Amino acid sequence: MRGGGSGSGGGKLAGSPGKGGKAGGGDHREEEVLGKAYDSRLMRRLLTYLIPYWPTVLVASLAMILHSLLQVVGPFLTKIAVDRYLVATERHPTFLDSYLSPESLSGLTQITLLYLATLFFLFGLEYLQTYFMQMVGQRAMFDLRSQMFHHLHRLPTQFYDHNPVGRLVTRITGDVDVLNEMFTSGVVAVFGDFFSLLFIVIVMLQMDASLALVTFSVLPLIMLATALFRRVVRDCYRRIRTAVARINAHLAEHVTGMSVVQLFNREDKSFAEFDRINQDHKKAFLDSVFAHSVFYPAVEILSATAIALILWYGGHQVLDGSLTIGVLVAFIQYAQRFFRPIQDLSEKYNILQGAMASSERIFRLIDEPVTIESPVQPAAIPSGEQAAGQIEFRNVWFAYEGEHWILRNINLTIDSGQTIAVVGHTGAGKTTLTSLLLRFYDVQKGQVLIDGIDVRQWNLQKLRRRFGVVLQDPYLFSGTIESNIRLGTPDITRQDVEDAIEEVNLAEFIRSLPEGHQEEVRERGSSLSVGQKQLISFARALAHDPQILILDEATSSVDTETELRVRDALTRMITNRTSIIIAHRLSTIQRADRIIVMHKGEIRESGSHQELLAQRGLYWRLYQLQYKEQEIAVK
Repeated sequence: MRGGGSGSGGGKLAGSPGKGGKAGGGDHREEEVLGKAYDSRLMRRLLTYLIPYWPTVLVASLAMILHSLLQVVGPFLTKIAVDRYLVATERHPTFLDSYLSPESLSGLTQITLLYLATLFFLFGLEYLQTYFMQMVGQRAMFDLRSQMFHHLHRLPTQFYDHNPVGRLVTRITGDVDVLNEMFTSGVVAVFGDFFSLLFIVIVMLQMDASLALVTFSVLPLIMLATALFRRVVRDCYRRIRTAVARINAHLAEHVTGMSVVQLFNREDKSFAEFDRINQDHKKAFLDSVFAHSVFYPAVEILSATAIALILWYGGHQVLDGSLTIGVLVAFIQYAQRFFRPIQDLSEKYNILQGAMASSERIFRLIDEPVTIESPVQPAAIPSGEQAAGQIEFRNVWFAYEGEHWILRNINLTIDSGQTIAVVGHTGAGKTTLTSLLLRFYDVQKGQVLIDGIDVRQWNLQKLRRRFGVVLQDPYLFSGTIESNIRLGTPDITRQDVEDAIEEVNLAEFIRSLPEGHQEEVRERGSSLSVGQKQLISFARALAHDPQILILDEATSSVDTETELRVRDALTRMITNRTSIIIAHRLSTIQRADRIIVMHKGEIRESGSHQELLAQRGLYWRLYQLQYKEQEIAVK
């Protein structure tokens, strides 16, 4: 048997209880929590994604350290040029003295060439550091995204009942991008800035300790400004993320339901709500811009103050003869390079804080337990004649939450090749039966058996491969009509697709298309009518040649003409297959070998159409309410 048609998705099977939040929006409250600026537990876990690429990370790290070290060379060469050749003074000897020419012009030329060589090496090292870390960051994020998407495929349907699509999309896109920024810019830049500061401090203290202390005297003021900046920007960052989450939620909800918005003339109200949320985002962003526009000039002023102190204090020392002009010039250059990393560290603090919050949300998703999976040692699955497609519900109790039982003590046997119809009021538990068969949920009590084997003992892929499912709301993916019928199943040939199209009376429509079954299908099949999408779903189920067929309100959303076209196809589809039909249309129900009547999670009646009418019970009342007019219309 080929892969089952359960991938059609989009109907009740994909989220029966409907307990999730706003579809596609996500919960903005989850975005408000920023967490710690640095969490060692999360950072250790994040760094594990770099382990496969450790040689590249090592090269980038060495390049970063060497780049930071070479940052101190330029001012040092300036000092030598001034003190040895421009203003000849008594000075401390350096290790370069024996290599430099005693002649001024030759010596200046040598120093100039050394300076240019230093700049060349700085360029090369920065290129290596940036390229390799960007490459590692992209590869690590590729691995993380792949892991998350693979994990989403394994999570049970119950997880999606509680987690809106928008939130999950944000995890794989927005949150991963934040981590990528941390890997490629944040962490590397923090370490680079740290080493730059370290080497500059060492050289300044070695040159003149007193002048270095004068330079560092403005650090308390810079630390105070940085602390205030971080506090303000932290609040702005939280407000921006919250506003973005609300914008995403509002857009996803209102774009998806745009027809309803327009139908009930809610455009002005919808825009007013969006305008309010958008204003919140704008205000938060402007507050952030204001904080940056105050902090960076403040640091510039303080660094300029430090340079003024160097000129004042160092100038006195030069006049006293205790300091050379070359050292004073070098200190001015070092001071300019000293305060630049401090500005960067404040900005990287926000990146690191956002990355910690994003990583916590990502790992919460990755750590979500997979409660429904194939057993370690699956049972031996019957094949050939033994794979008859018999279904049995044995003393089944099921609840989505706690003990709010949706199904109560269900006992039902469906023989191989038999077609049964399941009817009942909304909420009676009809769709839940099929969800348990496909093992989207596991029962709390009792057993669900296929060919005598508990579904929990089946390999999940082999179990679902035996089913073909057609839902009330057909789901089509972007691609072509053929790709939506095949769904990537490799052993479905082009001839299988064409045969299925013929069987469901879809061939005439396909031939009318310019590209035939290669016609492009837009997102969710927006270019097709409901009836056309439903017929494609029927062709999908038929092409996969399932052993067990489930039709869940499959004809309730199509018009009478389409139903007439589907009716003959249904007869062929259920032949020699075990079939379960959940339907409200009498024409479909009367084709069943047996009708099961459910009420409040229990099987109340069972029998043929005429037998159930004769009992004058629940089915008779349903018939009076729903089916009698259909029968009169048919006659």
